[in-house]
Amino acid sequence: MSSQIKPTQLNFFITPAHACPYQSDKKARTLFLSPEVNTDSYLYSTLINQGFRRSGEHIYRPHCGDCKDCISVRVPTAEFKPGKGQKRTLKNSPLFYTEIVPARFNQQYYQLFDKYISTRHSDGDMYPTSPHQFREFLLSDWLECNFLNFYNIKDNKLVSTAVFDVVEDGLSAVYTFFDPDYARFSLGRLAILKLIKHAKANKLPYLYLGYWIKNSPKMDYKSEYRPIQCFVNQRWVQLN
Repeated sequence: MSSQIKPTQLNFFITPAHACPYQSDKKARTLFLSPEVNTDSYLYSTLINQGFRRSGEHIYRPHCGDCKDCISVRVPTAEFKPGKGQKRTLKNSPLFYTEIVPARFNQQYYQLFDKYISTRHSDGDMYPTSPHQFREFLLSDWLECNFLNFYNIKDNKLVSTAVFDVVEDGLSAVYTFFDPDYARFSLGRLAILKLIKHAKANKLPYLYLGYWIKNSPKMDYKSEYRPIQCFVNQRWVQLN
């Protein structure tokens, strides 16, 4: 079974140094799983448990020498309790209804994605968007990937989509995009809270949140979910 494969038994390649997307004064390098490896959900479940992530079909992990600022984090769903700020966010729930559907491309999703990137991240490397980029960044053919959609209950308008994967021991939050006109409702945070609830209801012990950088304002929200586990020195350490 692929889940028994250890990372040391696989082929990887390391990128040349490039600009760090999170810390402008640093250079980054990335360790990628070779595209020649036949990837499936069992293998990815093993690798995500070792601090890896996916971007589209590509599986990677930061590999930046002395810099260890990018830390893979996950929430133990059975132990999670919302804080005061998260309880305030949850009060927005009655304004929206949700559905979970298989991830796919269509114009409705793409237009929402394009509006989000163009408004919030026009200075980033995902701007300008394209349908090809949407597919290459978010979707996967070898993994169960879903959309958690939020609709305005008044007019049935799609206002947010949270992309998440299903792995052996939990869910993995990939990316959330939303209508910037609804930013005051904290839909990104609400999506994480809904995914924690969904994982817990399905007896899945973890929600993987990707990489957290302590000194990065873009990443700081991940530290709000407690307890949280950090992958440090090849093992998971829990912060309460």
